[in-house]
Amino acid sequence: MEQVSSTGRPVQITVTDGYELRGFKGDTPVTFIRAEFNQAVLGDSAKITVSSEGTAKYNFTSSFEFNPEGGITLDDLAHKPVFLTMTEVLPKEKKQKDEKTLIVGQAVVDLLPLVEGESSFETMVPLHPVLGSPLEPLQPGIKQCSLEVKVSVAEPLLTTAQILGGNLLKVTLEAAYSVPESFIPIGPLQNYMVSLQVPSAGEKDYTIFFKNGTLKLGGEREPVPRPKKWPIANILAPGANNIPDAFIVGGPYEEEDGELNHPEDREFRNQSESIKKRITWDLESRCYLDPPAVVSFQKRIADCRLWPVEITRVPLVTAPKGKTAKFDKMDDENSLSFHGVAYVNMVPLLYPGVKRIRGAFHVHPYIDSIVYEKTKCLFSVFRDTGHNLIPNNKIGGVNSPLSKPVISKNLKEEKIQASSIKSQSSDTPLETESSLNHNPEGQQYVEAGTYIVLEIQLDKALVPKRMPEELARRVKEMIPPRPPLTRRTGGAQKAVSDYHMQIKSISRVILDEYHRMFGKQVAKLDSDIDSETLEEQKCQLNYELNCSGKYFAFKEQLKHAVVKIVREKYLKTTPFESQETLQTFISELYVFLVDQMHVALNQTMPDDVQGAVSTIHMSSEQLRLFAFEAEVNENFEMAEVYYEERLVREPQNLEHWLDYGAFCLLTQDNTKAQECFRKALSLNQNHIHSLLLCGVLAVLLENYEQAEVFFEDATCLEPTNVVAWTLLGLYYEIQNNDIRMEMAFHEALKQLQARVTKQKSTGTLLEIPVEEGGKVTVESSLGICRMASGSSTGALKVDAPTGPTAPSSILDELLEEPSKLQLQLQEPVLSVQSQDPTISQRPSNQFAKEISTKREASKCQDSSIFLHPTPYGVSQTSTIFMETIRFLMKVNAVQYVHRVLAHELLCPQGGPSCEYYLVLAQTHLLKKDFAKAEECLQQAAQMDYLNPNVWGLKGHLYFLSGNHAEAKACYERTVSFVVDASEMHFIFLRLGHIYLEDKEYEKAKKTYLQACKRSPSCLTWLGLGIACYRLEEITEAEDALSEANALNNNNAEVWAYLALVSLKAGRQLEAEQAYKYTKKLNLKDETLLAEIHMLQETVGFGNPSF
Repeated sequence: MEQVSSTGRPVQITVTDGYELRGFKGDTPVTFIRAEFNQAVLGDSAKITVSSEGTAKYNFTSSFEFNPEGGITLDDLAHKPVFLTMTEVLPKEKKQKDEKTLIVGQAVVDLLPLVEGESSFETMVPLHPVLGSPLEPLQPGIKQCSLEVKVSVAEPLLTTAQILGGNLLKVTLEAAYSVPESFIPIGPLQNYMVSLQVPSAGEKDYTIFFKNGTLKLGGEREPVPRPKKWPIANILAPGANNIPDAFIVGGPYEEEDGELNHPEDREFRNQSESIKKRITWDLESRCYLDPPAVVSFQKRIADCRLWPVEITRVPLVTAPKGKTAKFDKMDDENSLSFHGVAYVNMVPLLYPGVKRIRGAFHVHPYIDSIVYEKTKCLFSVFRDTGHNLIPNNKIGGVNSPLSKPVISKNLKEEKIQASSIKSQSSDTPLETESSLNHNPEGQQYVEAGTYIVLEIQLDKALVPKRMPEELARRVKEMIPPRPPLTRRTGGAQKAVSDYHMQIKSISRVILDEYHRMFGKQVAKLDSDIDSETLEEQKCQLNYELNCSGKYFAFKEQLKHAVVKIVREKYLKTTPFESQETLQTFISELYVFLVDQMHVALNQTMPDDVQGAVSTIHMSSEQLRLFAFEAEVNENFEMAEVYYEERLVREPQNLEHWLDYGAFCLLTQDNTKAQECFRKALSLNQNHIHSLLLCGVLAVLLENYEQAEVFFEDATCLEPTNVVAWTLLGLYYEIQNNDIRMEMAFHEALKQLQARVTKQKSTGTLLEIPVEEGGKVTVESSLGICRMASGSSTGALKVDAPTGPTAPSSILDELLEEPSKLQLQLQEPVLSVQSQDPTISQRPSNQFAKEISTKREASKCQDSSIFLHPTPYGVSQTSTIFMETIRFLMKVNAVQYVHRVLAHELLCPQGGPSCEYYLVLAQTHLLKKDFAKAEECLQQAAQMDYLNPNVWGLKGHLYFLSGNHAEAKACYERTVSFVVDASEMHFIFLRLGHIYLEDKEYEKAKKTYLQACKRSPSCLTWLGLGIACYRLEEITEAEDALSEANALNNNNAEVWAYLALVSLKAGRQLEAEQAYKYTKKLNLKDETLLAEIHMLQETVGFGNPSF
């Protein structure tokens, strides 16, 4: 490693020119420049006459010696500037022996670039006027008096190792607000001081003092932005106190890192910072940390977490005018008053990429045992090292490296002994403890609610953060982006072929229309149709096509194919030059199109026309609904067929891959689920949900390094995503990385609070989005009605290693018996129960209106209401863990949910809420643990008796356990609510099924009708058909069963009831066909099969085997 030379090296400061200069007398004053550094004069320039234009050439060079061993150090360069004072030499008057001089202004040169590794720099520094100076005060937009300065060293003061491993620490003390009422501006002068220490690698710690705070009575806010000031004494020009380009800008309380950053603190802080007394400093102190000091600083933060920042008040000692200062000997302890301490949490500086923390911190009385317990600090900077404090009690701030105080062994032992005595017997306090801990003045800080606002900033983050580009590159390496689709081949031949296909399609539709209109007439006349009849039919057909709009639709259908022929075959892509040219081309095109139409019609064989079978095209949402039904009924093979059909239709739709992956998670095929999620991510590598799900699967499959990359990339792409930060925190918890876990959870909470604040301002608080562009969904991952065989939803597979400090076992115990914790968490429970019911009813009415309007439509797109439901009674104070639970339940990641539920139970903002018990009940239902599920639902009902989701889930519980009477009562109550539950589809299906069992066919019919209007499927139409059949409404039953058969022609029960309907209607052929498919599909309902046989025997047909 390179070593800094032990010999001193000169630092040269050269003042070359001055501009816009003015003097007290005359337009061409005689001036000189004095350079000062570290309270020492470096030299004076020659006396130079300022020109009439206000310029002067000084060419004055001064220097001081930089010597890190016992002289001026990097720390001095960091926080002490060079002062350049311009002085005017007045002309001598008669009988005047000595020259008179007047100070005109003062400039400040910041030497920070030297600490950053530069060897030279040039700067134009403003010349700040002193009081009464003829110089113009600094104003924007006006030429200012200034000096041109060059600073240089022979070689950089920092080695390469210091540049790479060192750091620069800046501490800004803004103010202390809401100070005790006993602080008054009259009476003896007081010096208000704040101090903290920065550790280093050697025997020295850097002690930072902020002195001479200004006590203000309040009445108005401190202006922002306002400049930061040098912690230096005896600056002549008021403007020179300000550090160049350094300002206190403030910011929203919620974005701070301190203690008073919650919404409930806003009112108190507004009052404190505008009305109440405060002490202001606005000082910035800097300190250079060499590489060993950076390591020590980082280790101390990790070990202690909290940093003591002391505050005190000491009498300001002044000497009588004309006499030298004389300090009385006084006891340091007695000179200190109002000794307090603020505990600054420095842990955020260990978060990746964090370089700055700023916030408000409560001031507490300084009590040795408490300070030692929280910060492991054995001594007070003011008291135990304060023997040099009073003599140095001057104006300004000082940043000086002090030797670590040589505290006697007896003092350390006394403090540790007193602390141990206190911990052993708190009921019988000893005199020693009382004498150490008695601080009535410091207690006034607590009574007044005093807090200090402090900023700590580093030049480089202690823990570097991976750049988004690196994360994106690593994701791309793990999951290469899907290659773009091959370009479709075009050309004249393809254009003509497409035209033929459209002609054939239109011809089939016209023939179908002709058959519908004249099919019976043609059948009677057979082939004996004269020309007049054909002409009449032609006219009627043309009239029908024109009136119905089909003729216009045919033209629109052909338009695209014709345009392609014009462009590809005739190469016409520009406007025609004249009308004649256009007409000629249209005639030529018409002849070609008619000829090609004849070619296409001649290719269409009669068998082709007759073989065209009308099919019902099912939308993607319909297929999703059918797959969902199959999952609920544990028909996983059929569900997989529906999911695969969606993928075949739209392989580029990443939502289809995510749905299929969630299905694989349900069936515990984690490897296949990972393939699906990675496929989705390959389609769009910036899709947040795909990244999060890839991370979840990586954790489940114990690929921890990949999981961290996925989660971090998600937080980089969408820093406001609450779920992404929470999942990252859960990952760090598994890795036992407490600091980063705390960082991720803190950021998630911060983003959630920011979103809630924004929603309050816009009036949309109750629609809490979980994902991009959506609302909160409490879709249950089908746990309410599914029972996957062999499912295990116990403790997460990747729990941290068990041991005396393993958190997972504790969390699991809390999950298993949440009632044990209920007495301890009584407050959040009571707050839930005491909520005004009108608050949760208001949004419900809005949602009811939306749902009622959607019920009017009978199209299948209404199934989106079911697939993306809006829950009832979502808490306004949703936690980061509950939002994550909703996301995980939606994708069936139940193995992950238990860990998050434990956090929700222990979260100060969470606790055992109604939604918590609902989710826990769903997980127990997945394991068929009906007893525990019932306990959870009882707790949920006690907390929110009017929540339809509670009654709907209770209905599912009783239905699955075979208690259909109780299930019926619960379902009926759910349906009777004004607001729907989140899963009404299966509530209707199961309630209708119970009505059919109880032979309440009219009620069953109404129930299934509602289901058909909301989200039609094969099962809803089948239920409606059965109800109508039992009510002897044969026509309606046949229509409903036909709809069911069109949606799924592999359902044996549908064919069975179609056979019954055909037997009742006396249609032998249809009855035999339906019965054939009933047997072929292996109907398992023996009672229904016996009913078919009995009816076949009654009517005498329907079974070809008779």
